[in-house]
Amino acid sequence: MNLIRPILAVFLSALMIAPASLAQAPQAPGTPAPAAVRSDFSTFPAAKGMFFLRDYKQADVAPINLQNSNRLEALIRGGKIYLGLDDVIALALENNLDLELQRYTPQLAQADLLRAQAGGLLRGVPTAVSSTAGSAQSQVTGGATGGTSTNTSNSGSGTTASAGGAVITQTGTSIPNLDPSFYFSSQFGHRSSPQSNTVTTGTTALISDSRYWGTGYQQAFLTGTTVSYGWNNTWFKSNNYRSDINPGWNPNMTLQITQNLLQGWGLAVNNRNIRVAKNNIRLSDLTFKQQVMTTVAGIVNLYWDLVSYSEDLKVKRKALEVAQKFYEDNKKQVEIGTLAPIEIVRAEANVAQAQQDLTNSETSLLQQETIVKSALSRTGVASPTLSEARIVPTDTLIQPTIDLTIDLKQLVETALRERPDVAQTQINIENTKIGLNGSRNALLPSLQVQATATNNALAGPSNEVPAPNGQPAVIHNVDPFFQGGYSTALSQLFRRNFPDYSIAFSLNVPIRNRTAKADYVRDTLSLRQQEINAQRQINDIRVNVQNAQIAVIQAKARYDSAVKARVLQQQTLDAENKKYALGASTAFLVVQTQRDLAQAQGNEVSALAGYSRARVQLDLATAQILSKYKVEVNEARAGKSSRPVSAPQQN
Repeated sequence: MNLIRPILAVFLSALMIAPASLAQAPQAPGTPAPAAVRSDFSTFPAAKGMFFLRDYKQADVAPINLQNSNRLEALIRGGKIYLGLDDVIALALENNLDLELQRYTPQLAQADLLRAQAGGLLRGVPTAVSSTAGSAQSQVTGGATGGTSTNTSNSGSGTTASAGGAVITQTGTSIPNLDPSFYFSSQFGHRSSPQSNTVTTGTTALISDSRYWGTGYQQAFLTGTTVSYGWNNTWFKSNNYRSDINPGWNPNMTLQITQNLLQGWGLAVNNRNIRVAKNNIRLSDLTFKQQVMTTVAGIVNLYWDLVSYSEDLKVKRKALEVAQKFYEDNKKQVEIGTLAPIEIVRAEANVAQAQQDLTNSETSLLQQETIVKSALSRTGVASPTLSEARIVPTDTLIQPTIDLTIDLKQLVETALRERPDVAQTQINIENTKIGLNGSRNALLPSLQVQATATNNALAGPSNEVPAPNGQPAVIHNVDPFFQGGYSTALSQLFRRNFPDYSIAFSLNVPIRNRTAKADYVRDTLSLRQQEINAQRQINDIRVNVQNAQIAVIQAKARYDSAVKARVLQQQTLDAENKKYALGASTAFLVVQTQRDLAQAQGNEVSALAGYSRARVQLDLATAQILSKYKVEVNEARAGKSSRPVSAPQQN
């Protein structure tokens, strides 16, 4: 028994020195290598301590971070937040919760890859993209401005996934457990067995003591091979005086290799989850990029809506000033008797209407500011400093321009080349094809070959148990080859003095094989559906890009018309005021013209904001939104923007 500890220590040391790469086989020939696959698992810091114990401790996962970046506080000056478009984009990259939520998706994909490399089932990668909150007006009317929503799901062969992540149901041949395992067992026993026949044992009650310990190692490989090694040791002692050796050692070593020849054979079958998991890492990166695009487009729309509400407020204030001045002028004329008192009532009603329009514009602006603050802060408007601060936009709405050098064909080609959802669809199709390898392989019968080699040994001293009273003594002529202790038994093992060899074949042919046939048909049909959806997606992109381009043209035309209408309405009001001063017009017509001018000015601001939203939608549809606003995905992934904080505003 004293030899057990040093032998066990040597065996454990050998296991620790063995390379961990035994569990992984090379990628199947012809399999495309995924780009930018991060397999270092740096996002999952291992527990500190001895390296062979770290796999049995939980990984360190940092708690959520709800602290805003310093940029937000730096933009608050004198109780106001001075925001330019660059500031809004930078704050969104640093503080937006939709992006923070999506930053966990690549880590989930990395965890899935780790699981797949161990032979486990995939749990799926969420690919849903959250839309930015709509503007104040859209929340009131139920319209959809200020953001877009994209929802996709991983729908590979035999797989389902949702935004929260779902366990994937795998069809096809089972994948072996690729994590090696070491086992150790020990047993101590005492047994008393009444004997009905004393010829063999020489006693009516056989009393035996036994000590057993065994250790072993088992490893499965992607080729469909399973290797197991076992080392078993038994020490025995009994009151059987007729045994030649008593007590004694009876160790053995067994090496067994099992190979799948049909079902479960080959890298393409057994590493399919690993390849899918690596593809899903690319899928998670594309999902994150899609989220960045959606967030940037949404936040830009929110900002331009904020600017348009601010401009509309200026228009309403100006309209109130004009109405107020008209009221004061009429009041003076009534006092000197050159105007009927009823005209004061009309002018006062005009002031009341202008005041109501101003109040509506002010409240819409306040609502929009709250929405923007919430989108740019991890804690929303919970902070009193942020909640009470008013936003002052420092950028103005962009003037409409039409680039006639870019034709529709070029825009569509750019969209098909750059849009992340197109690449996601192709990855899902590729994953389905990879999964088909397992369903196709499951159609085959199960054929295994198993080779076993065992070395046996026996050693111990000559039996010195005395014969019972009345029984003749037994003279034991023990071969010196077997006499000795545990070291003698080990020598026999390693010299292979008593080897056993065997080779076995096992064939299992399912009758009709309907389950495997049904799975293969379903998975193939699913692939065909995905291929049709891919073409439908391309068709939809062509339509969406064309509609987005047309929307830009329409928005520019609407703005040009609004500008012209405002200019003409201003000229009409000037003429009406001159006629009124000469007595050739009425207060009613002047009031009506003032209202028409205010409406025309509001329409101009609204048309300019509509053009800005149309341009954003076109940039989003063609996947040019990030390059246009100079957004780096790596910065978004890190949650840090290199954009400088805007300089203080001059009062």
